[in-house]
Amino acid sequence: MIKLLIKSYTKWLNSDEKAANMRLRHIEIFDAICRTGSLTEAAHILHVSQPAASKLLANAELQLGFKLFNRVRGRLSPTREADILRPQISRMQQELTRIRRLANSLKGNRQGHLRIGSMAGMGLRVIPAVITDSHKKNPSVTFDLYTQNSAQLIAGLMAHELDIIISYDETDYPGARKKHLTDIELVHVGLAKHTGPKKLSDLNGVDFIALEAHALSGLVIQQALESANIEPKIVAQVQTHFVACSMVEAGCGETIVDLLTARAMLRPGITVSRLSPPIKIPISVMTHAADEVTKLHTEIIEQLQAVCLTQQLPEQSDNLSG
Repeated sequence: MIKLLIKSYTKWLNSDEKAANMRLRHIEIFDAICRTGSLTEAAHILHVSQPAASKLLANAELQLGFKLFNRVRGRLSPTREADILRPQISRMQQELTRIRRLANSLKGNRQGHLRIGSMAGMGLRVIPAVITDSHKKNPSVTFDLYTQNSAQLIAGLMAHELDIIISYDETDYPGARKKHLTDIELVHVGLAKHTGPKKLSDLNGVDFIALEAHALSGLVIQQALESANIEPKIVAQVQTHFVACSMVEAGCGETIVDLLTARAMLRPGITVSRLSPPIKIPISVMTHAADEVTKLHTEIIEQLQAVCLTQQLPEQSDNLSG
């Protein structure tokens, strides 16, 4: 299997053909020494004796036909050839780690383990509540949690690296099974005390922290401001809702984010207000179309929907204050 794995990377490592001839264990010792600068520490990382690690290094150098490390002031320093190989070997080691993680997740009873990916806002309050409740009911169930952007979540689902993903997305992706959980409000976050809904027109000329438009929420906000001919003074553009809230807390300006993040990031002095007119974005949960939807999948999805509904702002309330 090792030979097949190394062979699959031969084309990728074409610029350094010698690296393609390295055995898997050689790659591991090379990477461990590069990271530690010590044969003893590298041996400890790989759970082998120092003589065994020394033999591995010697075999790697023999296989390659050149020296990989020089001893400099008691530490192992990469040679010029090793420095050339290092970026490619590092990427290969990362990919091997990813393969091991995927293999481990596929091993054993998948009914009792879920890999969940979500937008950062969901990971601040909703998913922790769901997992806590699930763990109380089923202590044997375990989880892997990942917070990523929408593109990364879809890629992870399609590669079978994630079992369930939750995002602010309404797109139908080939190969994905989608369920709409709810719509969540976008809300205004600022430091000034405010009663009643916040009008979009109030943002004209105001210092504003914008969300990047490549995400649905950022795009929706941008389109709403443009259609109303409102031009806030954009101080900074950020990728995530919680960073936008942190910048508001620091006094950089005002922002618009999803209600889930605003609730989780509510601090003393911060006011969260409904928008007028209201703006909502969908929360969707997706699974791979080729995967079986187990009882555990169904329970988690139902819990996600229930917790999302509890996070909505009451109809009679227009503001939250920290």
